Amino acid sequence: MFEEVDFTGRKVLITAGADGLGLEMAKVFRHAGASVFVCDVNQERLDALPAELPGVHAMKADVSDEAGVDALFEAVSNTLGGLDVLINNAGIAGPTGFVETLSKADWDRTLAVNITGQFLCARRAIPMLKQSRAGVMINMSSAAGHLGFAGRSVYSASKWAVIGFTKSLAIELGPHGIRVNAILPGAVEGPRIRAVIAAKAATLGRPVEEIAAQYENQAALGRMVTARDIANMALFNASEAARSVSGQAIVVDGFTQKLC
Repeated sequence: MFEEVDFTGRKVLITAGADGLGLEMAKVFRHAGASVFVCDVNQERLDALPAELPGVHAMKADVSDEAGVDALFEAVSNTLGGLDVLINNAGIAGPTGFVETLSKADWDRTLAVNITGQFLCARRAIPMLKQSRAGVMINMSSAAGHLGFAGRSVYSASKWAVIGFTKSLAIELGPHGIRVNAILPGAVEGPRIRAVIAAKAATLGRPVEEIAAQYENQAALGRMVTARDIANMALFNASEAARSVSGQAIVVDGFTQKLC
């Protein structure tokens, strides 16, 4: 799909863009002709980026740190000269365990990255998006943002919060021609979900293979989604093909009814 979309001249910022979903989105937008800037907390991945994806601008930044976000947007402004698309992709899995076992520190850190980080980036991005002819913000939520998720309560709570934030911003920014949507991926094949599966297996005292099979079969389509599935949805959502789509929670999960 992305080969048919022309983003030449468009300026895109992707948080947590040096690995996983963020990297796949950076690849897709770059292929479509966009000028892409990514941030990440993983310096090793940032160092590898020039060889893996030439032409993409990058810097280290933690979205939960207000000063760090301010520095990030100064760099984006100086480097790109503006912003057309913000993809709030940074997030952490948070702790696995039942509520009575969780620490407040784990709760606070998950919310700080998964929702406060989106607020901090959105706050700095909005004045730049208002200067764009077609400003777009995409906030990454999760299938856990519309379904309950036993053993992952803080992650689920943070992703539900993203939906409320998205819908409220869509109302606020609609008069400025800025579209705001959330994408809700299901289980995305890759190292991150495998780590989650291992943690859940350990918590429940069950074999990793058993938990993995549950994740692989929880969707009606009988498979996990891929990073490219999510990247293509982000590209579509940022394109003129979706010019009237705003305030939506767009689920890309193969139709999952209950999270394992």
